[in-house]
Amino acid sequence: MPALFHRCGPMPTPLYSYRKYWAECFGPAPELPLSRSEMDALGWDSCDIIIVTGDAYVDHPSFGMAVIGRLLEAQGFRVGIIAQPDWSSAEAFKVLGKPKLFFGVAAGNMDSMINRYTADRKRRNDDAYTPGNQGGKRPDRAVIVYSQRLREAYRDVPLVIGSIEASLRRIAHYDYWSDKIRRSILLDSRADLLLYGNAERAIVDLAHRLAAGEPIGRIRDLRGTAFVRKRVPEDWQVIDSTSIDPVGTRAEKVNPYAQVTAQTCDKVSTEGEEQVVTLLASPQDNQATVIRIPGYEQVKQDSALYAHASRVLHKETNPFNARALVQAHGEREVWLNPPPIPLETEELDWVFELPYTRLPHSSYGDASIPAYEMIRHSVNIMRGCFGGCTFCSITEHEGRIIQNRSEDSIIREVEKIRDTSPAFTGVISDLGGPTANMWRLACKSKEVEAKCRKLSCVFPGICKNLNTDQKPLVDLYRRARGVEGVKKVLIASGLRYDLAVETPEYVEELVTHHVGGYLKIAPEHTENGPLDKMMKPGIGSYDRFKAMFEKYSMAAGKEQYLIPYFIAAHPGTSDEDMMNLALWLKRNKFRADQVQTFYPSPMATATAMYHSGKNPLKRVTHRSDTMPTVKGLSHRRLHKAFLRYHDPDNWPALRKALKKLGRSDLIGNGKLHLVPPRQPAPRHRKVAPGTGTFSTQHNGLPRNPGRRPRSRN
Repeated sequence: MPALFHRCGPMPTPLYSYRKYWAECFGPAPELPLSRSEMDALGWDSCDIIIVTGDAYVDHPSFGMAVIGRLLEAQGFRVGIIAQPDWSSAEAFKVLGKPKLFFGVAAGNMDSMINRYTADRKRRNDDAYTPGNQGGKRPDRAVIVYSQRLREAYRDVPLVIGSIEASLRRIAHYDYWSDKIRRSILLDSRADLLLYGNAERAIVDLAHRLAAGEPIGRIRDLRGTAFVRKRVPEDWQVIDSTSIDPVGTRAEKVNPYAQVTAQTCDKVSTEGEEQVVTLLASPQDNQATVIRIPGYEQVKQDSALYAHASRVLHKETNPFNARALVQAHGEREVWLNPPPIPLETEELDWVFELPYTRLPHSSYGDASIPAYEMIRHSVNIMRGCFGGCTFCSITEHEGRIIQNRSEDSIIREVEKIRDTSPAFTGVISDLGGPTANMWRLACKSKEVEAKCRKLSCVFPGICKNLNTDQKPLVDLYRRARGVEGVKKVLIASGLRYDLAVETPEYVEELVTHHVGGYLKIAPEHTENGPLDKMMKPGIGSYDRFKAMFEKYSMAAGKEQYLIPYFIAAHPGTSDEDMMNLALWLKRNKFRADQVQTFYPSPMATATAMYHSGKNPLKRVTHRSDTMPTVKGLSHRRLHKAFLRYHDPDNWPALRKALKKLGRSDLIGNGKLHLVPPRQPAPRHRKVAPGTGTFSTQHNGLPRNPGRRPRSRN
């Protein structure tokens, strides 16, 4: 069905408009069942769909299995959950019996490998998504392990995989933990279908078609899906990716991924520098077009081809112009359909207002689940991110087009928290999403949005076609904190400060009413070299925001502090870059308590940089310049040591590095020196007066961000 992929094709059926399955007569379950006894209590002889997940079951819209479960239930299907099963045998996967339609498999809200291992590949002892914060309750590479056990238990039941773990492994990918290229997760899991990104549209359509008797092996036209096939259909036009974005030295062809000026931009651009938009012409006279990226065996042997494949994949992620991709794995083809069409506001409202209990399953009793405790009184107002930070997986998973909830829906959720949560004290812990202040921000022109292939709307500068007005968000904040019974509304999600300064009224509102003493933001670095590879703004944007933050804090009579986050060892970062960052930290009297080291997650652009030493933000060739990449454990620890310049345990390594850099002048006891020349006894270690401490772990506000100075009032 080639017409499905036309960028101007028909819009999909709204999620709430499908004819419900016959099992709707059972009505919504108080809790989706985890056991056969719960099924019996509901009067079910079987489940239609069973979801296997690596997380504990929390019936809250911030947990993926709850969203998918309640969504399918709203379509009339009976949905059961197998949460954190014992994977030592297939028996735990038979607890709910055989589903009528299919098994859905997810690792959980987090990638199982990132959940289990630190950036230094050390095992973690905890798991925030498990009762009691207990580690080891999910296997490594959970999607693969769960899927293989399900094949043992029920060989003939359709198997569908999803979640961020599957989503980021849909093609051949660099695996940081084994330091090698792994093939698509479809092959190792032996799944029938992979759903990537926000999968509501695909899974609803899939469930109804399977219920109507359509074999899963024939369902090959769903957006946001990937699958294995023997060959490319003959009626599809195949374009070799290396022919449109050459890797070799053959005669140059027009590169459709090069940046060109779009005529459509002139209609919407404001005064100032002409805005550049990346376009790709549609194929002539044939909409059934697939791009062939280098195969698994090729990218495994050639890192430049790996970087090229990553570049092409990321250029084909706009749902309104993306084309299908295919990648050979031996004699089989891994096929990726274009991304799903984003949900409309009415659909997203409907999804978030399904009958969630907003509680962990009752079988967990009083056991604490840290991830739930963090978000239990928070409200997600949007999805997606157009920032395009190369180290982040949000855009690869949720897309660059922001999906917004309505103001009324958000307020109804605030009121529900107030009315139903016994633990609610009047504080909404967050009103945000992947980025707190992208709500209702979008391209000014739907025509330009449908054609644009830029990886970021805010790098190298804010696009002139981007609506940056955050006054609607100001109105939302005011309305939320005006809800009866609400004492405080905090903004704890990550904040794009380069966007915030575009609306000073927003910054004033935020600082005056919605900061709980501390506000986390992420400059990530101070030097342009690594910032360019991250696709992050220069440190000058941070300085602008900091000035506004301090101005409005003073006007409000409040002592408030910024918590800046930084990344060590990011691709493109030299030792000198880290030295300069350390000097900046010392000048600004910051002492990092915990630091974030670059973590190469599958499919991220920065991971392609890390593996290949090439920059896929530009055309990649075998002759392309290489960039500094920090791979060795000792080298990565050195970059972390620069962030913790104040820790005496790091001083020997820093002295050695400074001498190697020719900066012995930074070794001494003065204010302008970075480290002292000698190691002090432990009892002599002191914290300099007025020096703040902050955490750079991306896991919420720090428990102990430092001592506040005494009030001058």
